[in-house]
Parts: sequence; structure tokens; C-alpha cells
Amino acid sequence: MKVKSYAAQNSKSPLAPWTFDSREVGPKDVLIEIAFSGICHSDIHQARDEWGGSIFPMVPGHEIVGHVKQVGAQVKNFKVGDVAGVGCMVDSCRICASCKDHLEQYCEVGFVGTYNALERDKKTPTYGGYASHIITNEDFVLHIPKNLDLAAAAPLLCAGITTYSPLKKVGVTKGHRVGVLGLGGLGHMAVKLAASFGAEVTVLSGSKAKEADAKKLGATHFALTSDEATVAKLQNHFDFILDTVAAKHDLNQALQMLKREGTLIMVGAADKPLDLSVFSLIMKRRKIMGSLIGGIKETQEMLDYCGKHNITCDIEMIKAPEINDAYERMISGKVRYRFVIDAKTF
Repeated sequence: MKVKSYAAQNSKSPLAPWTFDSREVGPKDVLIEIAFSGICHSDIHQARDEWGGSIFPMVPGHEIVGHVKQVGAQVKNFKVGDVAGVGCMVDSCRICASCKDHLEQYCEVGFVGTYNALERDKKTPTYGGYASHIITNEDFVLHIPKNLDLAAAAPLLCAGITTYSPLKKVGVTKGHRVGVLGLGGLGHMAVKLAASFGAEVTVLSGSKAKEADAKKLGATHFALTSDEATVAKLQNHFDFILDTVAAKHDLNQALQMLKREGTLIMVGAADKPLDLSVFSLIMKRRKIMGSLIGGIKETQEMLDYCGKHNITCDIEMIKAPEINDAYERMISGKVRYRFVIDAKTF
């Protein structure tokens, strides 16, 4: 079938309309008519080849929700009309230790990305959610709770799971003090989720203008990271800090705000190396850990949790011709808090 999309033809070109031929619906495939697709900061990094290795033409987008239009003969868990979603992966090796542990994002031969990747045949490029339709193996398709606003649920497929997974892994619960560094697409979901787990949440931001939003989202406190007196008062304060910043910044300030044996959790992906003094770690036996999205099983768990607690993303809806402007606004931090594309406008 012909699929309408917006694509980057190279790292310097703006995204523009592009039509491509999809593959056939296989026996285990689900065809989804896309309703909404979120814009993630990683879309910008990859469309502009800031991480290296980009494949063009590129149709970005891995926060995808819509309705099932067709299923293959062997599909068991989806039927036509279901509300369904696709996140950051569309396949993995299925047999390595990570895949067997339902951690496909750490697949030891590499998961297949929803876009900017090659399918397991190492020949067929994958195209993402800035499009009218997507065909995905049912094992990597997710059920979206019917009570959630569909557009506001789309960014849960990346921003939601990227913050849910590490917060669950470290066991955030009532009584913990959690700092959220950066209040953007990831940060605002981290605040909502950590607060829903019962933690005392503090937003750590360089923008005073975000204080009111931080409180509305569920944070108990707000701290301006450029205020030295405020930062000094928070030394040895937090059990965990979730670092969502996707630009170069100094890790030492955050580390020094952690308690003894506290953990700095890295989920923001800066395109340049970050500064670190080892003394920030060894003097208090602090830890740094990274976390990458979540496996399919955990992503479904996250969606079900958000359905139960009515948690969605704060979004701004745009039309497809506005994608390039949205990219510039994201880079400038001028979005509250996730752009979502109306797929009817492709």
C-alpha cells in the first residue's frame, strides 16, 4: 500500500511530504491506521544525524497510536478496530538472555528500531510514526487503555516508559525523595509518575518560569539550579535524581545533591560528552545508572498503570506541515510538554 508520511531526505533538509510503499501484511503482522504520533527529542537528533549512523530517507516517530485496520492470519491478540500503539521497537532477536527476560530493549544483537533501522533481514528500512499507517509484528504492538485520551496517550510509548521503567527498577515509593532534573517531555512524565508512586518530588530546573507547572504536575518542591544558595541547601538530600536533560550539562551538581548511596538515573541523551568528577561518586558511594525505555511486557504494564490512574502526557497538537517549526520550538524549550501530530494531516 502507499503510505503518506513526512520524511527527512538527508540530515540538512527539512522534513517534507513523502510517499512510500509499505511491505505486505504478514501472518503475524498488525496494520495500524495511525491517529496520532508524538515528537521525541531523539527524533531531532536522528533526523539531523547528531548521533551518527542515520539512514535516509527517514520517517521519524516512535510514539504511535491508532486503530487496527487489518491483522495477519496468525495474529491472536489483536482484532480489527482495536486501539493499539507502537513504541520504540518493532523487533528483536527473541532468543538472547535479555529478550528471554522481556528486556528486548537490551537485545544482545540489537533491537530493531521503529525507524532509522533495518529489519532483521538487514536490508529493509523501517519507517516510523510520522505517517498514515504502520505495519508491525503483533509481539511489538501494545494495547492502549480505552479510557485514556488517545492523543495524550501517544507519548507514553516513549516518554512514559522511559521514566516509568527506571523509577520502578530502583523501587521508588512513599518516603523517597526524588529529584527530576529538567522539566520537558520526559521530565513532566517523571514528575507525574514519581508522585503517583508516593514520592516527594522536587523539580530541578534552570527556568524559574516552570515552577508553577512543576507544582501543577505533582511536584512538592521546585529548585532553581542556577541559585547557588538553593543548591547548597539540597546537598545530600535526594534518594534518586532522574536526569532527563538532553543537552550538555555538569553532572557533579546533581550528584552532590544525592544522599550517601543515592542514585543518579540517566535517561536524557545528550549529543556531547558530560563532565564528571569521580570525587562526586566516591565520597558518598553514590551511583550513576542509565536506563533505556522498557521491554514490551513492562511497556504494557506502564500503559495499564496509566489507564488505572488516568495518567497521560500534557500535549500540544500540531498538523504535519508544522513539524519543522515544532522541532525548533523543542530545541528552545518552548513546548508544554510534548508535541503530537494529528495523522489526518499527512
